[in-house]
Amino acid sequence: MTTSTRTILLIEDNEMNRDMLSRRLQRAGFDCVAVAGATEGIELAARRQPAIILMDLRLPEFNGWDAAKLLKCDPQTRDIPLIALTAHAMEGDRERAIAAGCDDYDSKPIDLPRLLEKIHTLLAGHTDQPPAIRTDDAGPSPTLPAN
Repeated sequence: MTTSTRTILLIEDNEMNRDMLSRRLQRAGFDCVAVAGATEGIELAARRQPAIILMDLRLPEFNGWDAAKLLKCDPQTRDIPLIALTAHAMEGDRERAIAAGCDDYDSKPIDLPRLLEKIHTLLAGHTDQPPAIRTDDAGPSPTLPAN
């Protein structure tokens, strides 16, 4: 299956955060597919081949670090850029996420312009022409609440 340069897979168990972030990513010009669990997210990543994955590290089924390792070990998903998201940023979490295979890391509350810049940077490294990212209409609030 061909990777869509417009599709973001969001794996986030908090319904409010998932809904708010997916709507804001859509307003920024992306197609966003959002799921609540790691198992569903891993399966969907293999089937849909999104341009990038945003994944909460604190998921109910199993944690995002283990999910990142599974995604990066699978030949179908290992080249998909992955940004880890967490509300409970602890010292060493960024390094642990990178060691698990994440390409970048962002803490909650999400600062949308900062996250869009990280998305743009990762997509620029994986495509010849990254999608245009609109920040002017990305929504009134620059942050999402912490989980």
